[in-house]
Amino acid sequence: MKNKILALLATIGMVSSVSAVEINENISINGFIDASYVNSDFTDKSAPANNNDISNSAVDEVELNFIVNAGNVDGELHIDSTDAADDRTLEIEQVHFTYSFENGASLKVGRFGSALGFEREDPAGLYTFSRAYGTNTYDLGNVDNDGNAPDNGNVFEGFNIGYAAESFALSLAVGNDIAATEEDNANEDDYDYELAITYTGIENLSVTVGTSTENTSDPKVGTANADTDLYTINAAYTINKLLLGGEYISTETDGAQDLSAYMLIADYDITDTLGAALRYSEWEGTNGTATTETDKVTFAANYAITESLGAIVEFSTEELSGGANAGDETDSFAVELTYTF
Repeated sequence: MKNKILALLATIGMVSSVSAVEINENISINGFIDASYVNSDFTDKSAPANNNDISNSAVDEVELNFIVNAGNVDGELHIDSTDAADDRTLEIEQVHFTYSFENGASLKVGRFGSALGFEREDPAGLYTFSRAYGTNTYDLGNVDNDGNAPDNGNVFEGFNIGYAAESFALSLAVGNDIAATEEDNANEDDYDYELAITYTGIENLSVTVGTSTENTSDPKVGTANADTDLYTINAAYTINKLLLGGEYISTETDGAQDLSAYMLIADYDITDTLGAALRYSEWEGTNGTATTETDKVTFAANYAITESLGAIVEFSTEELSGGANAGDETDSFAVELTYTF
C-alpha cells in the first residue's frame, strides 16, 4: 500500500505529486476516474411515511491535471467534471503557478484549494468512500463543493505565500470566491484569509493547525452579513501498518451559535493490497433555532486491484439528535472504483 504520511503531505504541497505521467522534461499529467454504486436506507422517526430506500450508480468525477515546470516556476491546470445535478460539463477546478525562491519560500497565484482539513480534495486521497461530515461547513479539503471559500468549496482566487523547512511548512492564502467582485456601488466583500502550519519534525507524525476567515459580502447600506472564523487542528501518525488520525474543527459566525465537529480514524494495511478503515465522526448544525448533532460510524475495506485501480467497499450509519428531526437515521452501503494515472 502507499506510504500514508507521504500521500497526506502530497495533498498539502510539502512534497511533489506521488505519481504522474511524464510527457517531457517540463510537462507531466496525472488524473483519475471515479465511479460508485450507493444504496441508502433512510428512516424518519417522526414521519414513517417518509422512510425510503435510494440506490444510485454513477461516474462521480473525472479529473485531468497538467503539471508544468520551467526553472523556478511550476504551473498546474486541473480540469474536472463531476456528477452534481447530472451536470457533465467540464470546468477548471484549479489553475495556478508557483514561483519558488531559493530560501524555501514560494508564491502561488491563481485558483487553488485550501491547505486545511484531514480529508483532502480528491477521492484518490481518501481512505473511505464517504467523507466524515454530512455538511459543507466542515468539509475543508474538498474543492468539489460549490460555495464560498474557505468553508464551502475551499477554492481561493488570489495568492498564497508558503514556506517549507525540514520539519515544518507554513501557508498563508489571501483571496476571494471565484468570480467575486471585491467592491461595487452596493456591496463590499473583503478578502478571505487562511493560515496553515504543518509540523513533521517527529518521524511518521504530521500535525496541522490552522485558521480561516470568511468575509461575506456586506451591503454598504443596511445590516452587515455574518462573517465566519474557523479554527482547526488535525494529526496523523503511523505505527508500522497502522495509521491513526484525528481532527477538530470549530466555527464562529457573527450573530449565530458557535459550532464544532471532530473525527477519529484508524486505517490498517492487512496486506500489501488490502486495508481496512474505521472512522467515527460527529458534527453540530442548526435546524431553525435548535442545535442539532449528528454522529456517524464508517467502516471501509480498500483493495488495490492493480497499481492504478483501487476499490473501496463501505458501510456507514449516521443518526441525528436535537431539533425536529431528532432520531432520523441513514444506513448506506457503497462500492467505489477509482482509476488513477
